Amino acid sequence: MHTEEQHTNPLKGYLSPHYIHKSNWLRAAVLGANDGILSTASIAVGVASASVAREPIVLASLAGMVAGALSMAAGEYVSVSSQTDIERSDIAREAEELKEMPEQELKYLATIYEQRGLKKETALQVAKELTEHDALGAHVRDELGINEISQANPLQAALASGASFTAGAILPLLTSIFMPLKFMVYGHYILATLFLATLGAIAAKTGGSGVGKAVLRITMWGTIAMALTAAVGHFFGVSV
Repeated sequence: MHTEEQHTNPLKGYLSPHYIHKSNWLRAAVLGANDGILSTASIAVGVASASVAREPIVLASLAGMVAGALSMAAGEYVSVSSQTDIERSDIAREAEELKEMPEQELKYLATIYEQRGLKKETALQVAKELTEHDALGAHVRDELGINEISQANPLQAALASGASFTAGAILPLLTSIFMPLKFMVYGHYILATLFLATLGAIAAKTGGSGVGKAVLRITMWGTIAMALTAAVGHFFGVSV
């Protein structure tokens, strides 16, 4: 018995799920949360290694969270905006070329399909049909490699990075506020490692990739970063 959804989408239920459509926002969110946990915890560990009071640790953690979130959002927006400008420029150039030399562009599109495995006659026929349907769309997708999945979204990336950084940074900030001073350095290290491992597992499950490899990768580099920052705080810090 077929449901209404199966009639409107006959392939639903027969195809494996894909995760590539999540790549843009997932990358920005994971990067933001990872940096939020790691940079804030590292700052707190560095200050805690050189301090005997709680206030400097909390202040440093809070400052790191605010500055980091704003920096991540601004940096992501500028970076992705640059990518968007390049994409728009290439699309405008392609539209101009289609007006000035449509035959050459048709042959080039057919060559692309031929290189992908189609016979010469089939490739030319496909190129003609796609050109008749949407010439610019075909060239943008198959010549430039730009599609809805890969196309940049500056605002989405900036919001995802800033919000996820803040969400990640709140965890070590709370650790700075509530962790007993005598356990501050080791407490930050242990909890930040757990936070990073959890983030790696969530990101892997969301993206459909292997959990073990993601957790190992994110905790290994987190451990190195916090250890180096603690060493700097210990050897070069002044107790306050």
